[in-house]
Formats: sequence, structure tokens, C-alpha cells
Amino acid sequence: MGTQAPSDPNYNNDKVDTRTAEEKAIDAWLPITSSRNAKWWYSAFHNVTAMVGAGVLSLPYAMSELGWGPGVTVMVVSWIVTLYTLWQMVEMHEMVPGKRFDRYHELGQHAFGEKLGLWIVVPQQLIVEVGVDIVYMVTGGRSLMKVHELVCKKNEDNIHCTKDIKLSYFIMIFASVHFVLSHLPNFNSISGVSLAAAVMSLSYSTIAWGASVKKGVQSDVDYGYKAHSTSGTVFNFLSGLGEVAFAYAGHNVVLEIQATIPSTPEKPSKIPMWRGVVVAYIVVALCYFPVAFIGYWMFGNSVSDNILVSLEKPTWLIVMANMFVVVHVIGSYQIYAMPVFDMIETVLVKKLRFRPTWYLRFVTRNIYVAFTMFVGITFPFFGGLLGFFGGFAFAPTTYFLPCIMWLAIYKPRRWSLSWITNWICIIFGVLLMVLAPIGGLRSIIVQAKTYKFYN
Repeated sequence: MGTQAPSDPNYNNDKVDTRTAEEKAIDAWLPITSSRNAKWWYSAFHNVTAMVGAGVLSLPYAMSELGWGPGVTVMVVSWIVTLYTLWQMVEMHEMVPGKRFDRYHELGQHAFGEKLGLWIVVPQQLIVEVGVDIVYMVTGGRSLMKVHELVCKKNEDNIHCTKDIKLSYFIMIFASVHFVLSHLPNFNSISGVSLAAAVMSLSYSTIAWGASVKKGVQSDVDYGYKAHSTSGTVFNFLSGLGEVAFAYAGHNVVLEIQATIPSTPEKPSKIPMWRGVVVAYIVVALCYFPVAFIGYWMFGNSVSDNILVSLEKPTWLIVMANMFVVVHVIGSYQIYAMPVFDMIETVLVKKLRFRPTWYLRFVTRNIYVAFTMFVGITFPFFGGLLGFFGGFAFAPTTYFLPCIMWLAIYKPRRWSLSWITNWICIIFGVLLMVLAPIGGLRSIIVQAKTYKFYN
């Protein structure tokens, strides 16, 4: 249900707010609804931060698993489809006059009913947001580890440079930042972190493809599939689909981002929000396509699942790029964590009747950060995690759930352009959801055979 008005569809902004003083106080405390003074450019860099993350670094690797033809097709089609579904969500945010669907599950409840909407949306959204935060824990730790390795390699005679620090410790170092930042109260309070993260994403993406061009096409480059069996090629292809789906996964927080923008009947929030989305998607294209296509062109099927790992020179540039990644995933972690904090705090305060205090927030958010850190340390399968989560959870919430909601709410005429377009997106998204996790799960199983916990 929306938090700004009663469920009466005839409610408008001129009527009296019927919420009690307690309900107003709670809404003013919860992360999503506590601040509504964001500008359109907040939407731009929040969406860039949410979209461009660990996924962009794996796109050349995904291309090596998909091949030139299928890879380019899936990349471009995904960009078009997700921009369309994002437009749908922006439009549906205030489809009922005087009411705002501030959270993904509230829109789901309007489309499918109070109980069914919760069961359809909340599990998927939690899997996506918690899954992303776990993967970003691993990404941040790996990037810090890469910086350490490069610095030590450059200073081999430095006896103070320890080379055998475990990945687990780097993940803990990365997590320590979030034990502080996670206590920022709402989306607007992390706008500075998000802006820095958005700038970093464009910066390290440019470094990734620029350094690839500088390195040039490798002498032994091979664009064929690297698996030696048909089954291996098929599984790798499916994993590549999941990695692309993971890269286009900003929809899970779009309604929450739009909720921070002020809205009036004369100037609804969808106008500035859409302006920010368009800018964000231009930045996404500038990050994704050059990194994916140039990275694969230069390294072929020998490219690493993190393009920066394949680039080791010039050392100072790759160190800087990895630090940019760290800054970016710090912001991305917070963007995806904020709706989870909102869900947890809503349940505790509205359902379990806890008082909305700073120490309730302090305890719950620290527990969440500790949980994602623990899981990231326990299962640091970077490539496999991207493929599995990308297909299993990201495809529904990004590629086709908005289309299903659109059909359920607006009921376009059968065989009309809107009806056909939505069904094409639904079919494409369902195929991704069914096929992609298979490859990702196999990748995790293969890596797990030789993995020792906390080694």
C-alpha cells in the first residue's frame, strides 16, 4: 500500500491527510519516505550507481561465452527491453491519483492483490538486493586484493609488503566501511556517496576499454568457444546470459528512488525521474558496450571474468581502476541495502510494534552488513554468482515483472502494439530466468570442488 494516501483511488492531493500522528512519524522515520526533496539529477546518478557495478567488468567474459553474434544481440536487446520496463515503472509510480507506490511490493500489491502481490514481489526483490550486496562484498574484496597484489609486485624488494593475505581479510576491510555508512538514514543522505560511485563507474569503465585498446589485440586471440565439449559450451552460454542479466539490474530500487522526488499534480515525479533515467541509460551504454565489445575483441576467449584482472599494465592505471571499483561498489551496496533496511524497519516498527529509535536501526543494520560479509567470505565464487543470481532473480524483476503488472493494470487490447511489446519482453525474460541459472549453478559447483572454506 502507498504511504502518502489512503487506498481510496479517488483520493487526491487536495484532501486531508488521514494518517494518524504516529503513522506520520513512522513514515518520516523510514528510509524511503523520510525525504522527498531530490532533484532529477539524483535520479540520474542513483540509477547509474544501481545499474553499473560489478556486472560491467564481467561483460567481456560473458561475450566470450556467448560469441560475437549472440553476445551483441543479447546486449543490445537487453538495453532496449530494460529501458522500456524502466519507463513502465516510472509511469506506474503515480498511476492512482493522489497516491504514490513508493516501493516495488506496493506496486505488486496494486497489480496482484494485497497478499499475492507481497508473495510475488518481496521474495524476488530480497533475493536480488541481498544477492547484489553479497556479490559486491566479494567484488570490493577482490578489487582491494588486486590493488595489494599489484603494489607488492611493483615493490618486490619491500620486505614490509606481505603477499599472502587472504581474500577473507580484504572482504572484512571492505565491510568495515559499511558498518559506518549503513547508518545514513535515507536515500538522499547517501546522494554524495552515490554521485562519487556514478563518476567512478564511468571512470573505471573508460580505463577498462581504454587500457584494452592500448594493449591491443593479443597475438594468440581466439574468438571460438573455449569449452572442449558441447555440454560445456552450452553451460557456459547459459552462464553468459545470466551475467548479462545481472548487469541490467537496477529496476529493483527504481520506485524507491522515485519516491525521494517531490510530486505535485502540475509536475508529477515521473517527469524529473524519466529525465534522470534517460541520462543514466546513456551513461550505461557508454560504459557497457565499449567494455564488452572492445574487451572481447582484444582478449578473445582468454579474457578473465573481471576484465581488470586481464589488464596488468600500466600498473598505476590498473591500481587506480581497481580503487575506482571499490568506491563504486561502496555506493552500489548502499543503494541496494537501503530498500532492505526499509523492509526490515517497516516490519519491526509497524508489525512488531518496536519503537523507531536510533539503536533499533543501529542493531538491525549492523546485523545485515555482518550477514552479507559472512556469506561473501564463505562463498566468493564471483563469476558463478553473477550467472546464477542474474538469471534466477534479476530477470523477473527487471525484464518481465513490470510488463506483467502493466498488462494486469492497464489491460491493453489484445494484439495491440502495447500488448505485443509486453509479451515479447515477457517471453525474452522468462527464457533468461529459466536458462541462465543452469549455467551459473554449474559454474559454482565446478569451482566448489576445489575450494576450501576460509582458505
